[in-house]
Parts: sequence; C-alpha cells; structure tokens
Amino acid sequence: MIARVAAAKRVSELLRESPVVAILGARQVGKTTLAHEVAEADSQVQVHRFDLEDPDDLARLQEPTLALRPLRGLVVLDEIQRRPDLFPLLRVLADRPGEPARFLLLGSAAPDLLRQSSESLAGRIQFHHLAGFNLAEVGADQRDLLWERGGFPRSFLARSETASATWRRGFVRTFLERDLPQLGVRVPASALGRFWEMLAHYHGQVWNAAELARSLAVSESTARRYLDLLTSTFVVTQLKPWHENVGKRQVKAPKVYFTDSGLLHTLLRIGSREQLLRHPRLGASWEGFALAQVVACLAAEPEDCFFWRAHTGAELDLLVMRGSERWGFEVKRTSAPKLTPSMRSAMETLRLNRLFVVHAGAHGFPLAAGVTAVPLADIDGVLTAGGEPGD
Repeated sequence: MIARVAAAKRVSELLRESPVVAILGARQVGKTTLAHEVAEADSQVQVHRFDLEDPDDLARLQEPTLALRPLRGLVVLDEIQRRPDLFPLLRVLADRPGEPARFLLLGSAAPDLLRQSSESLAGRIQFHHLAGFNLAEVGADQRDLLWERGGFPRSFLARSETASATWRRGFVRTFLERDLPQLGVRVPASALGRFWEMLAHYHGQVWNAAELARSLAVSESTARRYLDLLTSTFVVTQLKPWHENVGKRQVKAPKVYFTDSGLLHTLLRIGSREQLLRHPRLGASWEGFALAQVVACLAAEPEDCFFWRAHTGAELDLLVMRGSERWGFEVKRTSAPKLTPSMRSAMETLRLNRLFVVHAGAHGFPLAAGVTAVPLADIDGVLTAGGEPGD
C-alpha cells in the first residue's frame, strides 16, 4: 500500500472550498482508495459510501432524495457517471444552509460527466484528476520499475514482472469487453482494440487521422471518434498544441500519449526490460513517462498544458502555464543534454520564463540563462523547490 499523501491533501482542500468535489481518472487507478484516505484523514466526519456498480447500493438509491437528504458528513458516490440523474438533486443538497453534507464523486468517464456537472453544479463543484502512481509517491529509486510497469497500483505492486504483465493484459481485455459497454459505448471491442493497439505505435506523435483511418480501413471521423472515446476514459491523453501570432506556421493538431506507460508497453507487446530497451518506440515511451511525471509534480491541470511545434522544425515537448509564467520542458533520453537551436527558438518565440531539459542522467546543471538540465529522478524536488537544482 502506497499512501497518496499529496493527492489526499489536495482533495481535502477542495472539499473545504466546495460542497462537491469530483475525482476523475481511469478505472483501477486508485480513486476509491484515495477516497478512503481522504475520509480517514478526518476521523470526526461521518462517511457514507455508495458504489453505483453495487446492486445493493443502487437499491438504497431507488428513492435518491429520501436516501441522501438525511445524510450528514461526507457522502462518497463511486462511478457517478452511472447515475447522471443524481446531479440535479446534488445541486439542491449542496445549496442547503450550513452545508450539512459534502459530496465526493468518483468518475471514470469525462465528457458527459463534466457537461452534466457543469450544467447542474456550476459554481458548486471542483475537480481533481487522478493518474497512476508517480515518482514522488513511489520514490526516485523506483523510476525504472514505474516506467516499465506503469502507475496502475495493481500493476506496479505486482509480485513479479509476469504478474504485472498478466494484470495489464487482463485490464485491456476487461476495459474493452466490459467497462466501455457499461459506459454506453457501442463500438465493437475488436475494432476499438485494433485501433488502440495501432495507436500505441503513434504514442508521442502529432495526431494524423488520415493515416490511422487508412490503416484501419475506416473513415477519418470514425478514427477521431475512437480517439475521443479512449481520451474520455483516461487511457489516452491529447496534448493540445499551443499556437499564437508569432510569425511562424505552427502545428495545430494535438499530440497523442498513452496516460500509462505500462499499458503502452502491453499494447506494443513488450514483455521485459530487455525488449523495452531494444524497441524502436523506446524514446517515445520514455518521453511520455517523463512528461507525465512533470505534470504530476506540478499538479498541472490539463487546460494549462500544451506542446508547441513550428513548421520550421522548432518544437517544445511541454509548455505549462504557471499563472503569469510560462515554463517549458524538453525531454532527452541522454545523460548529457546540450542546448539546441530548437530550444533557443522555443525560449525566444514563446517567451519562456524557464526551460527545463529533463534527462536520464544523475546530475543537474545550468545550460544557459533560464535553461536548466534536470535529472528525471530529481524532478519532484527541483520543481517543488521553485525550479532550482539543489534547493
């Protein structure tokens, strides 16, 4: 069991600020466990839990007003996307004088949930996006294991490499055959499975609907729909392009990343560390893993994260808006990164306040004014210290 201290603290803070908080993340990523941690942090608060996939709990909510109105303390509603009819009632309960109850919602599907909650709970709800384990939680010495197995708790904590791989293969099958249909997805599991496996080979690349559509013999709109389905269920991330009037033609399609490196390796049919180190997608896998650790360390919201690429070839792997500041991140799988013309162009064109070159080595060092090379193993300490190595 690995405590998710920072995530639990953040959710507790949000619950003090808002009557309704939603934890959003993929299936099996640890949302229910995190909710338990939040509840246990305050032993004085009475906790009421409803698992909306449990027939007994669904029976308790046959008359939701009668079931929820008398409750005091913290009310946890797991897999809330299965009962969208509860949102109007939650608005009424959240507006009661004195706020006798706070509501913690756990969800595995984003777009409809976000739309319904924004329509019914505007001004009353805040969100926390939960990914798998990160380096700050498992320790920098576990970097390679986390990269290989990914951050799903049962995969990372498995007793062996074989057990971890078996769990991930089972997750993929169950996700396609059971979880998506339960969310109302009517795409055949075989078709979406082929798309997901093919998408693994495009991890870290700019989205090209035409190329994938041709490979699968489907329309571009169908390929886009498949991508959005995987994004809405948190197994794929679309990193938005940053574009503004900078006098250069810029890429305006998103980059596609798997949210979990372990699932990526499963769909690439990588079964061991040796196979990973020889695989042609090694660099892309490490880049996606490193960027995910940066986002986790910064607790950056998806709407504040971008990539940038000009048609001249200049690019930046990650641009994070930090209030009025712009922080850039470039990932290099080397122990001795160097300042490149592309980095200089990104610094000047995007007017970056800081640029961090995240690398695979052991030491951090300055590369130029405002540009710092940072080992991935030290990224949490450096960023939480304000971006200065050794602070």
